[in-house]
Amino acid sequence: MNSDAPQRVIAGRTVDAVKIYGSGQAEVRALDGATVDFEAERFTAVMGPSGSGKSTLLHCLAGLDRLTSGQVFLGDIEVSALDEKKLTLLRRERVGFVFQFFNLLPTLSALENITLPLALAGRKPDRGWLDQVVGALELGDRLRHRPSEMSGGQQQRVAVARALASRPQIIFADEPTGNLDSYAGGQMLELMQKVVSDFGQTILMVTHDAVAAGYSDRVMFLQDGRAVAQLEEPTPDRVIDQLKNLGG
Repeated sequence: MNSDAPQRVIAGRTVDAVKIYGSGQAEVRALDGATVDFEAERFTAVMGPSGSGKSTLLHCLAGLDRLTSGQVFLGDIEVSALDEKKLTLLRRERVGFVFQFFNLLPTLSALENITLPLALAGRKPDRGWLDQVVGALELGDRLRHRPSEMSGGQQQRVAVARALASRPQIIFADEPTGNLDSYAGGQMLELMQKVVSDFGQTILMVTHDAVAAGYSDRVMFLQDGRAVAQLEEPTPDRVIDQLKNLGG
């Protein structure tokens, strides 16, 4: 055994995760015993056919929804065991979110949108970290602009900066390029790669786009609420082949 091998650090994981919506004939088993883990400081994409449980997995990992049974962990914290107050604090302090629709407040400037989650938590931004994030995302000349004065790509960069502002343990991205054209989407995915490589962040991205998944370090495939396959160093062609095998 090589004692010099880097230790694998898990940023998030589920154990026997089950999520059921409805009951009786209307019951839908969105997750059906899913056991998965996501390594720290890596960019992981989650894919699968429609109804495979991708978004449900993300929402349960992020503490936005609760499992019917099983466990969810962020680092060494069992998210599934927290009460609502502690869950809210965890989301504010350890989790960042990037969504398909930017969710920026139209009356606030870019800077105010970026720092809003910190303000709501009663925290002051780390000025050095904030300057670093703003510089890396090339937003320095846009901080006073409101969303209506920015392109879609610029608004999405503001959304990424907002997710990074609190130095979260993990960033969850739900179809982050779904509302962008191919050029802006490619820029967005390159920025997410940079967030991982330069800042040591962890990103978990749900996507249906094989090209988007090709930017990640690893793709996890779900089917019928379970993890069924994975790809390291994915390419769009390899992702498409795997999806075909799953019927996606």
